[in-house]
Amino acid sequence: MELASFGSRTEIPSIPCQPVRDVPRIAGPNSLLYWDAMDERLIHEVIPVGMLQCNCSILGDAVTHDAVVVDPGDEIEQILKVLHRHGLNVRAIVSTHTHIDHVGGLAELHRATGAPVLIHEADLELYRHLDIQADWLGVPTPAMTDINDFVKESDTIRWGGFAAHVLHTPGHTPGSISLLIELQHEGKSESTPRSETAPLQHANARGVSRLLSGDTLFQGSIGRTDLWGGSFPDIVSSIREKLLVLPEDLVVYPGHGDTTSIGFERTHNPFVR
Repeated sequence: MELASFGSRTEIPSIPCQPVRDVPRIAGPNSLLYWDAMDERLIHEVIPVGMLQCNCSILGDAVTHDAVVVDPGDEIEQILKVLHRHGLNVRAIVSTHTHIDHVGGLAELHRATGAPVLIHEADLELYRHLDIQADWLGVPTPAMTDINDFVKESDTIRWGGFAAHVLHTPGHTPGSISLLIELQHEGKSESTPRSETAPLQHANARGVSRLLSGDTLFQGSIGRTDLWGGSFPDIVSSIREKLLVLPEDLVVYPGHGDTTSIGFERTHNPFVR
């Protein structure tokens, strides 16, 4: 099956999933399910969900037990099992964009946790047409939820001792975002996440650990731009101006497929070299 229906410009092969526990690194060919720890505090599990194997990220604070869930596209029961295993309380649900494979489980997870759903407002119209997306794939239209909370460039989503800095990276969709995950300095931890406008701290600052790139940047590829709202010039600009300027050793967790690094993509990605 070509998993690029909504995601990458290249075909992503079906890869068996095996759990690993390690510090952030470029994962091997059998490591689509990750369990990472940063200073033994950040819980990060990545679960490929749904027919298009969207990478759903569960990011939790092992001390406060607060968590956010990013891109719960499907298989909510599996996501809830991970949350329960770690004793995590979901404080926010975030979608990097609103293609069906990334938002198909929003309503169900929202009902199960009560956590607010956060997207970029430029993708709201795309979400409202989830039925058309479902018809295009030949699948039932998933349940939908009202979305009233939006994030934008330079907003910060906080949970426990961690923060996700929002980078607006349009191109795959108008409202595509990437999330730069950071351990907060002492005294800045919050148990409740909120979206707040704040300058993006330099990525070399202490505690920056990883980038969740959604369907903007993949290992050796980029998101497709031939669907509604897509723009090839925009996605190339987003990657070159906002992602490739980050530290070269920063690990990237794409919306599909394996991890990569900023340095690897600077050198080897044929779309943005």
